[in-house]
Order: sequence, then structure tokens, then C-alpha cells
Amino acid sequence: MQTTGPTITRDGKDWRLDMTQWLPLPPDALFTFFGDAHNLERITPDLLGFKVLTPAPIDMHAGTLIDYKLRVRGIPLRWRTRIEAWDPPHRFIDNQLRGPYQRWHHTHTFDPQDGGTLCTDRVRYRPPGGPLAPLINKLAVQRDVLAIFRHRAQWLTDHFSDGKHTGGSA
Repeated sequence: MQTTGPTITRDGKDWRLDMTQWLPLPPDALFTFFGDAHNLERITPDLLGFKVLTPAPIDMHAGTLIDYKLRVRGIPLRWRTRIEAWDPPHRFIDNQLRGPYQRWHHTHTFDPQDGGTLCTDRVRYRPPGGPLAPLINKLAVQRDVLAIFRHRAQWLTDHFSDGKHTGGSA
């Protein structure tokens, strides 16, 4: 299992998270898993209390709206995303319309490689706080975002390392 990142770099007013992870499943199986928004509850750390509010099944396509609730450092929040691009089994993009960030734009890509799939995440995010955003990012947000994606990478390794899907939608 190869994983690169997650890494975060400054990108103008935003920060950019990059992560790649090779998994021994075909792109269509992984796209199906990630394309089911309810699987986010499985791959998100429990401490966030992440819950998809939009009832299943969600008809995924460009324009789909999805609502969530979560707790960040004990503070309850609502999050709404819109699917901006939907191109099975290659990529999809979700964009925050309302939530804890000033900006959250997440591109997921699934490329066949060496008998499995290279899953790539690129997230452009901007913490709240205007001129204080760099400080807020340094003190809390960047650490939290890295922890979430590290948790996710470990969950995916634990559940897909044998090349078989263990439950869920795929």
C-alpha cells in the first residue's frame, strides 16, 4: 500500500491538501464507495460525530446537494456541499456551500495503476477568520485536517488492503 501525504501547502489565500493512496481495487469499486456520501461516516474520525443528514439513497450527479452535521472541538456545525462534477469512475468534485470553512473545494480522482487504483485527493480550503485565518490554520485547522485525512488513509488501508471490499456500497 503506498500513500503519499497528506501534505498541506499555502496557495494564495487558501491552503491546499494533497494526498495519494494506492488501493488494490479497480476504480469503479472505489468510485462507488466514495460516491456514496454515507460512507463518509465510516471514514471520518468518531470524535467529529459526523452524520449525513440527506436521506439515502442520494442520487449523485452534478448539482446534488448533501447536508451533514458534525462537531468541531465540541461545537456543533452544519455543512452543505454541492457536487460540482460527477464523472464515474474517474473523478468527482464537492464544494462547500455552507460549513466550517470560508472555502472547501475537494477533487477526488481515481486512476488505474498497477492492478489497483491510485486515489488522489486535492482539497483547497480557507479557514474562517479573514486576516486571522493564517493563525487559525496554524493553531488548529491544519492539524485537524491532516488528522482527518491520516485517519481516512488508515481506515482505507485496514478495510481494502486485501483487495476485497468489506461492507458498504461497493
